[in-house]
Amino acid sequence: MTSLSTSAFSALAPYGWDEEWAEQFAPYDAQGLLPGRVLRVDRGQCDVVTAHGVLRADTAFVTPHDPLRVLCTGDWAAVDPEGGNPRYVRTYLPRRTAFVRSTSSKRSEGQILAANVDHAIVAVSLAVELDLARVERFLALAWESGAQPVVVLTKADLVPDATALSYLVEDVESSAPGVPVLTVSALHGEGLDVLVALVSDGTSVLLGQSGAGKSTLANALLGEDLMEVQTIRDVDGKGRHTTTTRNLLALPGGGVLIDTPGLRGVGLWDAGSGVGQVFSEIEELARDCRFHDCAHDAEPGCAVLAAIDSGELPVRRLESYRKLLRENQRIVAKTDARMRAEIRKDWKRKHAEGRAAIEAKRGRLR
Repeated sequence: MTSLSTSAFSALAPYGWDEEWAEQFAPYDAQGLLPGRVLRVDRGQCDVVTAHGVLRADTAFVTPHDPLRVLCTGDWAAVDPEGGNPRYVRTYLPRRTAFVRSTSSKRSEGQILAANVDHAIVAVSLAVELDLARVERFLALAWESGAQPVVVLTKADLVPDATALSYLVEDVESSAPGVPVLTVSALHGEGLDVLVALVSDGTSVLLGQSGAGKSTLANALLGEDLMEVQTIRDVDGKGRHTTTTRNLLALPGGGVLIDTPGLRGVGLWDAGSGVGQVFSEIEELARDCRFHDCAHDAEPGCAVLAAIDSGELPVRRLESYRKLLRENQRIVAKTDARMRAEIRKDWKRKHAEGRAAIEAKRGRLR
């Protein structure tokens, strides 16, 4: 370990620096570059925390045409050791995880929201009616990122009835297999101890719609009012975007938090395995279907439909599963020529089967 790496350990350890990062950075250390973690990115420049403090750096050398390869909050960067203000980020280390969604543009591009994240905290407000389909959508992206998802039901003080609150938690748990579901009242400090313990190890990204209470939750975790908080509209329970950029902050109890702006659109981006994990019970049932390519529509011997009939599986879950699969297939098809060809082949096969069924029916009626 070099002297620079040794000093970097003490200065950057609170931001997640470890021996694995030091080993990957060694070639750039030999070139005299500084390691640092990106705190925020805006307008072609970024703030990077290094062993020499927080530096302002230009991202011109790490701005490729591929939007998924641009510098992002949470990246570990190699920065010029000296020079003007700003300096330059020369490169960044390969990401361990990356939270990506599709943009709302018709070009169907991916947008990276946070890098090198261990926990993806999905904040869901209890001030409005639960949207389980949106929770499932967030969780699909979280699983796909490689991070461990966590659902935090915020503003629990607005549901004073313990029985009603338990039903809400149960509804979310049924839509989030394998995911911890916590109830928190940042206003009164209830439930924060469990969340603080969870985020104290590694890097966590805070996600959710505007008005979900993310900024209030971030302030509670930070122990001070660093994030601006605005009141939500009574008419729909939504708020304005109080967070406008993605910010990385070291937590006083250990760990790192990346706060993000409220997300109105949460489009999937090549999240097939993530969808599978969110709906793991459906994929488990599908293994017992008679046909390996069962669409769970009207096929004989479909274990998924049998579970629907018996009440074991809610119809809403299957409908949400189908919707997310279709959406993910469309986005992948726009960026993968082979997938487009497979979809067209499948369409042609189904069309031929449909024509054959019609002809057979006509033959029986003659």
